This record gives sequence, C-alpha cells and structure tokens, in this order.
Amino acid sequence: MLYAESTAAVKRAGFRERLSSGELLRFPGAFNPLSARLIQQRGFDGVYVSGAVVAADLGLPDIGLTTLSEVAGRARQIARMTELPVLVDADTGFGEPMNVARSVQELEDAGVAGVHIEDQVNPKRCGHLDGKEVVDEQTAINRIRAAVQARRDANLLIMARTDSRAVAGLPAAIDRMKALVDAGADAIFPEALTSLAEFEAVRAALDVPILANMTEFGKSELFTVDQLRDVGVNIVIWPVSLLRLAMGAALAGLEELETAGSLAGLLPRMQHRADLYDLIDYAGYNAFDSGVFNFTLEK
Repeated sequence: MLYAESTAAVKRAGFRERLSSGELLRFPGAFNPLSARLIQQRGFDGVYVSGAVVAADLGLPDIGLTTLSEVAGRARQIARMTELPVLVDADTGFGEPMNVARSVQELEDAGVAGVHIEDQVNPKRCGHLDGKEVVDEQTAINRIRAAVQARRDANLLIMARTDSRAVAGLPAAIDRMKALVDAGADAIFPEALTSLAEFEAVRAALDVPILANMTEFGKSELFTVDQLRDVGVNIVIWPVSLLRLAMGAALAGLEELETAGSLAGLLPRMQHRADLYDLIDYAGYNAFDSGVFNFTLEK
C-alpha cells in the first residue's frame, strides 16, 4: 500500500550488485508512477525515466526546456512507487559543473538508483536527431567529476552518456568514453550506435557496464534483448515506448468516439477496472481504512 517498502539505499545496493553480475537488465521507460508499477508487476529489472518523456508529458519538445525541479519531481513520484531501481535522464546536468552537482544531490534525494549526464551542448536536443553538438572533452569530464564528487551514497550510479558517435565517429567516441570512465563514470551510455558491431566494439574497449537505447524511429536498429546480451550490453532501455503506445491508444479512442459515438467497441483493448484496482492495491487501502475505523461509539 502507498509507496515502496524498500529504501532508496537498498535499491541502489541491489542495482549495483546485479550490474556487477554481468547480466543484462531491462529498464522500460515509465511515463508516470502507475506505469512504473506495471513495469514492476510484469517482472522487469528496473524503471527508466526519460527526459524526452518528462518534456513530452508537459507538452514540450526535448530540447532542454524542462527544469531540474520538474525532472526531480517526476523521478521522485516514480521512484517511491516501485521496488525496482530507477535510472533517470539528467540531460546535461542543468547547467555548469556546480549545477550538475546540485542536480545529482536533488535526484539522489528523489530516491533514484542512478543518473546519466550527457556531453551535448546546452540546450541539448534528442540524441537521435541530426545536427547535434557535443562539448569539448574537458567540459564533458568536468560534468562527470562534479557528479561523482556530489553524490553522498557511493552506490548511486553515475553514468556518462556521450553523443559523440554521431558527431565524430566511433573511434573518437570510444576515446571519449575511456576519458569519462577515467573521470569516475561507473557506466557508459553510448548514444545512437548503429549496429551490433559498434556495441561489441564499445564492450571490447571498456570494463564498465554499457547501456543500449532501443528507442523507436531513431538511428539504432531495434535489436532484441538476446542480441544485445550476446554483444555484452548490461542495460537496455526503451525510453519512450510506453508513452508512444499509450498515446497511440488514446488517439484510437478519440477517433472511435468521433466515428462511432461510443467506446463500446474498444472495451477489449482497455485495462479492466479489476486489473487497475489490483495494480494500485485497492483492497489493501480498503483493509487499512477498515482497520483504522473499526471502532464504535459508546452510548
């Protein structure tokens, strides 16, 4: 009932332990706390909070318009609702190195298990669009150093994302990844790789966990979990998938209302009331309420 029983510290420690095992962890992107609960119910390994999804949920493009408060607030809502570790997209850290440090502490306080900081020029843009720019290597290093220095829980995962593959090519991107690991990054997010061979090359070059972003309609082919496991990927995210599915279903519902005047024909495609009540533990709340108000007034 209410929120997760596991503390943030426990979830972080568990996340670290599973990452150290070398297994591949599956982190679908949640667009709200309820979808995070569904991800947990279906047996996934963690929950991802995408900056693109936070922006889209606010009706904004993913170009650095969201604030630290907005991202931390949504991350907190999601992290407290699930027993799973939550990895959050912290964009460029919302400013200079001191801002990065504050961002890390705010997100740590929000209860997440990990954050990733990227090396795009601020304001950033979607990692799978053309025309991206990245900062110089020293600026990227300074962001990661600030993030590592700022965390108070040593188990908070600091992941460095680099968008340099699309800007400078894979060899230069791998050199930057190595420099970011040397700066203290616990894991690497190589954005917009184009083939399994590229993931394999990154794996061969690094001795820290690596993440694969399987976003739809992007630069990367939608590889399967098995394919990514075979080339040594440790975490795979589907950042916007659930939001895209939900919005597609919402559009279909509105179109049905326009044409048929009723949603009776779409009932089989809806989450049933009983399933929703099970997901939010309606019975648990009812039992709690009954237990609190189980007294009678003496006459």
